[in-house]
Amino acid sequence: MGQLATVDILGGGPAGLYTAILLRRRMPHVNVRVTEQNPEGATFGFGVVFSDQALEFLRADDPETHDLILPHMERWRNMTLNLPGDSVTLDGVGFTAIGRLELIEILKDRARGLGVDIRFATQIADLSQLDGDLIVGADGLNSLVRRSLEAQFAPKMEFFDNHFAWFGATVPFDTLTQTFIKTQHGPMNAHHYRFAPDRSTFIVECEDATYKAWGFDGMDEDESARLCSDLFADVLKGTQLITNKSMWRQFPRLWCETWVSGRYALLGDAVHTAHFSIGSGTRLALEDAIALVDALAEFDDVDAALAAYQDRRPPIAHKIVRAANTSASWYDGFGAKMHLEPLDFAHDYLMRSGRMTEDRLRQIAPGFAARYEAEKAAVG
Repeated sequence: MGQLATVDILGGGPAGLYTAILLRRRMPHVNVRVTEQNPEGATFGFGVVFSDQALEFLRADDPETHDLILPHMERWRNMTLNLPGDSVTLDGVGFTAIGRLELIEILKDRARGLGVDIRFATQIADLSQLDGDLIVGADGLNSLVRRSLEAQFAPKMEFFDNHFAWFGATVPFDTLTQTFIKTQHGPMNAHHYRFAPDRSTFIVECEDATYKAWGFDGMDEDESARLCSDLFADVLKGTQLITNKSMWRQFPRLWCETWVSGRYALLGDAVHTAHFSIGSGTRLALEDAIALVDALAEFDDVDAALAAYQDRRPPIAHKIVRAANTSASWYDGFGAKMHLEPLDFAHDYLMRSGRMTEDRLRQIAPGFAARYEAEKAAVG
């Protein structure tokens, strides 16, 4: 394919914008254009969460962008599990979070400052409308790039059993919290964390039987938000949940066997998904961008660069995706575990991804580990 002169990026979310930023930083001779179908300033969802150390890769690779984002992050050191009748603190399980729109605005301004052409409210119906030497599909789960070349990318998509809806809340929760409740129609769970001083993400999920028994499948956004506000009234302190495309869904498990086809490359949710329960989706997308641009900067020939990206990045991403899938499977069956004593439930939760060992648990959450081991010793 030869040397790179122009790049078209389809998708103006964090993955697409960060790819554009890296290209202009590392390869300033390359013309970069980002095309986004939504209007400027519009986004779905509320906050995005990162593990406490997840932004270290960003500090190392792009300290300027890291320093722009950092002041806007909410931070906390512990995690809380709210269970019927008790709560358990998981010390040392730190996270950071930022509003999705705020993150996009920071990345958009940085990209424009580096000379990136960004087109909002522009619908691309056919890949022939893009003429870059390289086309990057950062266009999310419903990726046009992937769908247009499905045979080449070989995607496999399945869905987890649980249903979930992504709401916002006006309660600024102190920590990332998991609230598990028992209802007359079955167990439910909420993942909630603050992403701004006065705002939090609030994701509600439940198994299929509970979803249907409550009638969520026949409700609109506002109706399900009101019901969930009532069901989680204690932790919400009587406030009402906020909606923003908060329709109930089942989380997709997507993985593409091939990430590159000719002059097309995929990254982020266009090529893989990672369940929100381990907080790695946005991090994975940004790391995909780094891997792609690293390869493009390393090789003069675009084909050689894309071959290197295909060879290097999927095995690394797959480890995290596999852990996310294992974690999601735990949530599909959390109701069967709610009979456990609180500390036993919390221990089972911490072990859910398959990556945790007892030794690692002692290092990460020494306070919880000591309390759990003391209780086991007392009863054993």
